[in-house]
Amino acid sequence: MKQAEITRIVDEVIRGRRSVRGFLPTPVPKETTLEILDIASRAPSGTNTQPWQVIVVSGEKKESLSRELIETALDPIRDAEHKQEYSYYPEKWLAPYIDRRRKVGYDLYGLLGIAKGESKRMEQQFARNYAFFDAPVGLFFTIDRIMGQGSWLDYGMFLQNVMLAARARGLDTCPQAAFCKYHRIIAQHLEIPERQMLVCGMALGYSDSEKIENTLCTEREPAKNFTRILE
Repeated sequence: MKQAEITRIVDEVIRGRRSVRGFLPTPVPKETTLEILDIASRAPSGTNTQPWQVIVVSGEKKESLSRELIETALDPIRDAEHKQEYSYYPEKWLAPYIDRRRKVGYDLYGLLGIAKGESKRMEQQFARNYAFFDAPVGLFFTIDRIMGQGSWLDYGMFLQNVMLAARARGLDTCPQAAFCKYHRIIAQHLEIPERQMLVCGMALGYSDSEKIENTLCTEREPAKNFTRILE
């Protein structure tokens, strides 16, 4: 294969990756999931530490976990008992980050016909995270608590590889930090040892092209706007 064709294919896979929020019930073979994770493990890590640990859930195990998470998220009293172990977002938002966050929220809810102020519908839509947006497979990623900040950078590269390897096989994903708030519930259901911290979850499956939310296409800044070239 010529270099130009390789470049085209790789670029197409990268551009085709998106956060899908509506999946078909079509099963994903266990062998395919393991193949994706095998390829993803080629991600670099400091001194080859490979800090990633993955739990794959499907079937009744996934459904029972989803039920409890959704019930908890929609119950203000139960929800108040939970909090994340690490800060994913900043405590104080500044431009341009807050502007980008608001835009993706407005765009998504606009597609779904959810108007500003419809808090109940917003909560219900957000709770769909905990059903993995109906994906047949859920992935949970954990890291040993002894690992340092550099290992979290390594983990990001591994997660990106997972998503790209899935896309190359006609599958889609949605990385989900929303799960982290309920790490205690998840740890109990999946028997995650105390020494491991939940990094995030991820939905894996085939995109449902009939779902209006899957038409959302988020914007990206061109490289010239965030890059300095010194010669």
